[in-house]
Amino acid sequence: MKRLLTLLLLAIFTLALLVGCAERSPLDPKNPVTLSMWHNYGGDMQSSMDMLIDQFNSTVGKEQGIVIDVTAISSSSELNKNLTMIANGDPGAPAMPDIFTGYPKVAAQFLEKDLLVDLKDYFTDTELSQYVDAFVAEGIFPDGGLYVFPIAKSTEVLYVNKTLFDRFAKATGASVEQLSTFEGLADLSRLYYQWTDSQTPDVPNDGKQFYAADSWFNFTEVGAVQKGGSLFAGEALDLDSDFFRSIFETLYIPAAEGGFSIYDGYSSDLSKTGDIICSTGSSAGILFYGDTITYRDGTVETVDYSILPYPVFEGGTKTALQRGGGLMVAKSTEQKEYAACLFIQWLTAPEQNMQFIAETGYLPVTKQAFEEDMPVLLDTLEDLRIREMLTSVLSMYDSYTFFTAPNYSDFDTQSSTFEQDLKAFLTEARSRYLSGVPQTAADALTEFLQP
Repeated sequence: MKRLLTLLLLAIFTLALLVGCAERSPLDPKNPVTLSMWHNYGGDMQSSMDMLIDQFNSTVGKEQGIVIDVTAISSSSELNKNLTMIANGDPGAPAMPDIFTGYPKVAAQFLEKDLLVDLKDYFTDTELSQYVDAFVAEGIFPDGGLYVFPIAKSTEVLYVNKTLFDRFAKATGASVEQLSTFEGLADLSRLYYQWTDSQTPDVPNDGKQFYAADSWFNFTEVGAVQKGGSLFAGEALDLDSDFFRSIFETLYIPAAEGGFSIYDGYSSDLSKTGDIICSTGSSAGILFYGDTITYRDGTVETVDYSILPYPVFEGGTKTALQRGGGLMVAKSTEQKEYAACLFIQWLTAPEQNMQFIAETGYLPVTKQAFEEDMPVLLDTLEDLRIREMLTSVLSMYDSYTFFTAPNYSDFDTQSSTFEQDLKAFLTEARSRYLSGVPQTAADALTEFLQP
């Protein structure tokens, strides 16, 4: 009965959407408008997108006079390269598509040339209120306009090799509850390094690392927000704060002593070889974690993973980053802009959106999908990894605040530079520690902050 009621409400929602659109539609079904679309979805997501576009073209598109024509499918990097050429007006740049996927950094380039539609011109406040607030907020720029519409999102979670952790806990008394804070992770990482190092007493300093982060910038940025602050002052990094000092110390000590892994690559790579026990990374990365690990000597072991909510710094609020690409619409004619927004509204409605994300590990973007449809979906999922990840994210949806990184043109460059500098500094700190000349966290911070 609950499922039947949900379907009925969806039908009413879609009918109301179409009736409302028809009242102000500049479209003519007898003279359909064709919209070019570029996207970066591959694999299962491409199959889902293809199916949904075909469904739209044969139903709502046919009724309203809209044809969606996908003219380019490529990787994010290749897509961004072509979009950047368009934004810069480079010689040989392709024609700008009517609809395309991308991140806010891409939107910032187009906004400088006034090439994007403010989607608030086509969506009412009531319509936007049906979407997760933080997901919409990511596409809103300083001028108040909405230029990137959410379609599939992710947050960060803690991946834990339960098989290895249980073995470690049995031998040392470590508790899974300690994984709820970064300070607890830091303590466990030092204990794990010492425990693994002691197993080969004739070989010094060969302990194993415990934890890695896919992004140490995210580790720091989220930590600052959890502690009630920010890494930024306007459009510049501001690291002169007590909360940054606390975050740095929590990171520096286990990194220098060997418990945290500073690695150039995704932490799932280290997980698959048993070189770490846990890691923080995108919830959309769930499919990169299998059910086996292959040790460096070629031994293969079957393992289980637990997926836990994102850890919180002690005394901080439950806060996690949300991110993901969205859909943008090129400025053109009223007819094309209206048609593009009608397609986006249909595509991101709960029923279609759930079809799009069900087998991918991404998150839906409407409140109804989170609050009503996701619990139903969990009962039907055959992939236990995705089921456990979505269960964890659902618990975060109820108790965490999702925040959005700043939107400005230099953000990516600043965050990338910070990440590279921090990793290089922590790698050197590990070398100093092993050579017998370690620094205190306070001295290390002073050196790191030097211009």
